[in-house]
Amino acid sequence: MDNGKDLESEKLQSQMQSLTEAIRTLAESCQGDSLLLLALLRTLEASHREIRDGLFQASFPDNRQALYKLLKNIEANGGWPYIHRLKLRSLLGYSQQLSPLEDAPAESSEDSAETPQGFK
Repeated sequence: MDNGKDLESEKLQSQMQSLTEAIRTLAESCQGDSLLLLALLRTLEASHREIRDGLFQASFPDNRQALYKLLKNIEANGGWPYIHRLKLRSLLGYSQQLSPLEDAPAESSEDSAETPQGFK
């Protein structure tokens, strides 16, 4: 790699590190709020899709040597980037861990009074 490419790579690594830290800080500021964290995850996924389907595909190699170099890099550096989604079963598993009191909606004094037919 030539000196210009090394500097460019170092600059990119530095920018990506700063971006990663900013995302982590943002996520930590949303800690405890599942809806905000879900919105953050959706934004990250949309950005991933936009880069993959637009910029990355547009820069795809146009000859065998460049394709080989790309595939070799993918193999050597951990495979294809993928954003893992939480499976519905896992999400339901979390809800089963909740105690019955946490899971039940709060009842008001009006809700606890029975009607003449014996229904709530």
